[in-house]
Amino acid sequence: MTLLPMKHLLRGIAATLLLGFAGLAGAAQPAPPLPGDSIYQLPLPLTDSQGQTRDWRTLRGKPRLVSMFYTSCQYICPLIIESGKAVERQLSPDQQKRLGVLLVSMDPARDTPPALKKVVDQRKLDLARWTLAAPPADDVRSVAAVLGIRYRQLADGEFNHSSMLILVDANGRILARTEKIGTQPDPDFVAAVRKAVGG
Repeated sequence: MTLLPMKHLLRGIAATLLLGFAGLAGAAQPAPPLPGDSIYQLPLPLTDSQGQTRDWRTLRGKPRLVSMFYTSCQYICPLIIESGKAVERQLSPDQQKRLGVLLVSMDPARDTPPALKKVVDQRKLDLARWTLAAPPADDVRSVAAVLGIRYRQLADGEFNHSSMLILVDANGRILARTEKIGTQPDPDFVAAVRKAVGG
């Protein structure tokens, strides 16, 4: 009398385990291949303002504004940050949640996590959307090339560099760029951002 229910119980346990393993196998599947023109084709470890290091490919999954900067910059780089904030202000709260902002340092020797965090705090940046991070020194030129940003370090340690915001899609393909920096964003660029985030 007790064997039949026990068989059913064992079958139920076996089925549950199989479903669990299938779920785990599904969860462990790699992300789809990157498009050939994705900026994320470049392996790039970044150390952020929280001291966490991860490859920038982990940022896949949502459109992002991307640029390069350095924390000791007194003029252009603060304007780049304000430009990102100005674009955000043109979006609804839901659209803002669907957009990330990544600023990659061109001065990793000085842009340590505390230096990056100081800018985050000073500029009141929301870390749910904004990432300020530094690559290894050997990778700065590569990431600048991928993004199409020109820079040159000067004798006093400062940098001459192009100032722009670049919009990439969820897979890192460049959709638009603007060199209009400041609190009045480029309307065409804002339109491209709105289209990328939807809604």
